[in-house]
Amino acid sequence: MNVRVFYHDKCFDGACSASLFARFHRECITTGAGYSYHGLVHRAGALFNEADFTGDENAIVDFKYCASPRITWWFDHHLSAFLTPEDQEDYRLGMADGRYVNRRFYDPAYISCTSFLAHIASTKFGFNAEPVAELVRWADIVDGALYSSPQAAVEMADPAMKLTLVIESTQDPEFIPRLIPLLTSMPLAQIVKEPFVARLLPPLIERHCYSLDLIRDRSESKDGTIYFDISDQPMEGYNKFIPYYLHPESTYSVGLSKSSFRTKVSVGSNPWTKARPEDMLNLAAICERYGGGGHARVGAISFPPDRSDEAREAAAEIVAELRAHDPTPEAFGSPS
Repeated sequence: MNVRVFYHDKCFDGACSASLFARFHRECITTGAGYSYHGLVHRAGALFNEADFTGDENAIVDFKYCASPRITWWFDHHLSAFLTPEDQEDYRLGMADGRYVNRRFYDPAYISCTSFLAHIASTKFGFNAEPVAELVRWADIVDGALYSSPQAAVEMADPAMKLTLVIESTQDPEFIPRLIPLLTSMPLAQIVKEPFVARLLPPLIERHCYSLDLIRDRSESKDGTIYFDISDQPMEGYNKFIPYYLHPESTYSVGLSKSSFRTKVSVGSNPWTKARPEDMLNLAAICERYGGGGHARVGAISFPPDRSDEAREAAAEIVAELRAHDPTPEAFGSPS
């Protein structure tokens, strides 16, 4: 059997979910299957190519819903999981008539798709998740921004952070598919010592330091929201916690960046903010207005690379909205 696993590309949780799915499928569904891994990215326009779903089984993990009948498995935890009302209705009908029961799973209450998948696999299929407990814990930490401090998120001390750096930065389309099988078969500290991983780290650490300096120079923090534009720089990605490391007093950040296939507006919130959760805005809902999405505390919007002006206009509108709703205690006149 050929199983094609489609995952959120350049994402630690996406890679971990793909690895965990393959291990669960091999141990609980079909022995002797072959697995191939294919990254999916959020971009303007169509996200899926039906012609890619050529496996005997096709799985999508940690990515938006696809109504194709060729999709055998789907796991996701994003608030903005459904691109259209028609997609959401397809899921609802498939669950109601039994077509998708025990094959398509959705719950936005989970911090990471990895932890959601581990729960489903263990409770519904008898999968033993104990051997992958370290991976599940780190997927929650990374995807949920559950770091103890901005320093822990930015200074790259833990093996999981080094792997996250490589996963988010690599331009080699073969790297993550090669890494994925190791994530559920080796300790993370051992994986970072693998030669094909270790050799990538020194230049990436250097580039990480460059992005830190660049965002320091370009960012402005005002009324609880940071804004920076690095879209003129050749940066495919950066550590999303750098803004809060530099401006710990902030609640939100909006960043404009550009890659080979999109202009991206990243909208996030400070995991260490003093603001009360009930006073904060839903960032997924804001991003959905512009065709993006995400979680309540982090989201993004993708524009075609030749429409930077539209991306910049959207970023400016979002910055104005967030700054007008500064939820920090200081904004209400409360003591810090």
